[in-house]
Amino acid sequence: MTDAPARIPDSKVFQLAALLDGSGALDLINGELSGRPGPAGLAPRTVLTGLLLSVHYTGKATLAEAWRILTFSLSPTAQGRLGIKPGETAGPRARLALSRRVYRAFDRVTTALDVARCDRRRRLPLDEAATFAAAWEDNDPEHMRKRAVLQQICTALITNTIRIARRCGALKHWRGDVGIDATALASWHKPPSTKRNLASVDLTAGWHFSGGSNEPTFGLSGHLALAAASRPHSGRDAQIALGLVVDYPGVRTGPNAITLLTPLTRLQLPAGTLAVDRLYTDARPETFALPARKLGYRLALDYKQDQRGIQGSHRGAVMIDGTLTCPHVPPALANATHRLDDKTARRPDDLTKTQINNRKPYFLHLKQGPDEGGAIRLACPATGTSPTVNCPRRPPARTPPRTIDLTDPRQTQAHPAARPTVTIPPHAAGSPPDICRQHSITIHPGDLGTMDKFRQDLPYLTDTWRDTFKVVRAQNEGINGILKGHKVDISEPKNRLAHGRVAQTLLVTLMITIANLAILDAFCQTTRGEHLPATAYEELPLTPPDRSAARPIGRLPPGTPR
Repeated sequence: MTDAPARIPDSKVFQLAALLDGSGALDLINGELSGRPGPAGLAPRTVLTGLLLSVHYTGKATLAEAWRILTFSLSPTAQGRLGIKPGETAGPRARLALSRRVYRAFDRVTTALDVARCDRRRRLPLDEAATFAAAWEDNDPEHMRKRAVLQQICTALITNTIRIARRCGALKHWRGDVGIDATALASWHKPPSTKRNLASVDLTAGWHFSGGSNEPTFGLSGHLALAAASRPHSGRDAQIALGLVVDYPGVRTGPNAITLLTPLTRLQLPAGTLAVDRLYTDARPETFALPARKLGYRLALDYKQDQRGIQGSHRGAVMIDGTLTCPHVPPALANATHRLDDKTARRPDDLTKTQINNRKPYFLHLKQGPDEGGAIRLACPATGTSPTVNCPRRPPARTPPRTIDLTDPRQTQAHPAARPTVTIPPHAAGSPPDICRQHSITIHPGDLGTMDKFRQDLPYLTDTWRDTFKVVRAQNEGINGILKGHKVDISEPKNRLAHGRVAQTLLVTLMITIANLAILDAFCQTTRGEHLPATAYEELPLTPPDRSAARPIGRLPPGTPR
């Protein structure tokens, strides 16, 4: 054991540098820095590679750790490939000068990407701080462009790990199921004080309220997408993060989710079931539900207590817990979940389960799937070749008597005597609605109005819904545990001390990138008994000459002088 800095193998340095080069994030950053006055300084590629190495070996995305690694833990060859000259680490003064260059280089990046740069070394008055914070919420074209570039950088880094996952076969059996959740990114700084009329140093932070927690967290919200597996299959896939959006808590919930999903379609990934919690269910349909369906995703949603039960009607059909139903469904079944509290919804009693399952015959049948415009056709449950209810308005066609096998469940369930019979109340006998006069109705995107945000493709609280929603939500909590674990912890503000939303977005993105690589490495070790192969990086432009396995940071190769 010694206090000498550990030597990081060149293969790991070149590997992470290649990941940066192949992502395209550096092109976006250099495009923002081009034309700025003053010397070029240290390259962003050098600083970001140092931060990736710092997260990989220490779990911290801090500039101090990145400088220590760049100065003391790299070989001269690796330093030269990152643009650090031999004389810049030769003595104490040169090393201190290099540390200032590392800080200034990162500051140049955050300054170029910041929508409204201000003094982050002190707490500003509330009115002055509100002017800078408003720049992150306005519609100024230049501000919107910078916010878009910052998100593109974030997406490019995480998307590159998805490409690596596909090349190593970690998403071979993935069917496109996605879970999206918002997690708190706590701020290191104090919240604003109205008594002292001082804002927080972190101007764009707010209060994040997490479900099940009584105390809010001051900071930002990180919207995360997960590659989930809601259905059993023969293979095993890695559950990695598919995207990140960092934003003020509680705003742009729906658009942030669509921002996460859009890059996945560009990668030609499959679109399966999208499971989200009640935060996203409350988003306006034109900002979340309708765009998500247009991208090809099926929705599995949860509801608040006052949203459960009957949610409206359209052309006579009643929407009950997100599913359009026969207008004459028995009231006991329609109101089975009316104002059902969360505890009972998670563990319903036998009577509630029976009533929920007895709704199924009354659901409208899907006659035609979504067309190019997203329209669907739904049929009355008493029509078609396989009706599920008997209705006096839909007399069955006369068929010759036939003998059925009472021991065959399929034949007995298909017999008209086994189907429930719709009871039409006297006041509704005279004027049947459209769903009762026509064999089917067409639902175009937007026809349901505000009810579109409630509509989902799996009947709520049924076994099918539970097998999908609960599994995906459990996997969301699982990846949150990985991202907030012992090695990488995005929730700990001490691991990302830089000021401002730009810096926080970049640092959290780098931490998730390293966490994805760790998940893929564990996947390869579990399924194949080997580390993440070098072939997973073969399409990246910079290939490390050293193909040997990366050694632990605390151990040097035999024969290396201490």
